[in-house]
Amino acid sequence: MRTPRRGDGGPDQALRRALGLLARREHSRAELLAKLARSGHERAVAQGAVENLARQGLVCDARFAEAFIRSRIERGSGPLRIRRDLEARGVEPEVVDRFLDAQDEEWEGRARSARTKRFGAAPPGNRGEAARQSRFLLGRGFTRRQVRRAIEESGWV
Repeated sequence: MRTPRRGDGGPDQALRRALGLLARREHSRAELLAKLARSGHERAVAQGAVENLARQGLVCDARFAEAFIRSRIERGSGPLRIRRDLEARGVEPEVVDRFLDAQDEEWEGRARSARTKRFGAAPPGNRGEAARQSRFLLGRGFTRRQVRRAIEESGWV
């Protein structure tokens, strides 16, 4: 016999738990479902609570994606990383595509800003330093083209 966990209960308790989670921040439907399951709610009960909240407009993957993208842009993340993180949180690629365009020209400016914030305005002093800065930006999720442009526009040749 398993030990009851704090989330064990019926639909009302699952709904209250989900509302509590949403009060702190936006969640994707998949995230909410996983958190309810981890707190001990049966899958069907958790699914019902999430569907109920979705019908009321209280949980929405599109709204979550929009908020998540804004948050990650402020942190200096690039489009590839943001896309991967959203899809890992259960957001459908079609939803991500509506809000995230990796080819948008603004990403080059964001890559430059991330490079400058981390390494300063001076261009890399040598090929090794340029490679280090490139690895940093690639790790942040910028495309190779965006990274190349950020390094080139710093004045490094």
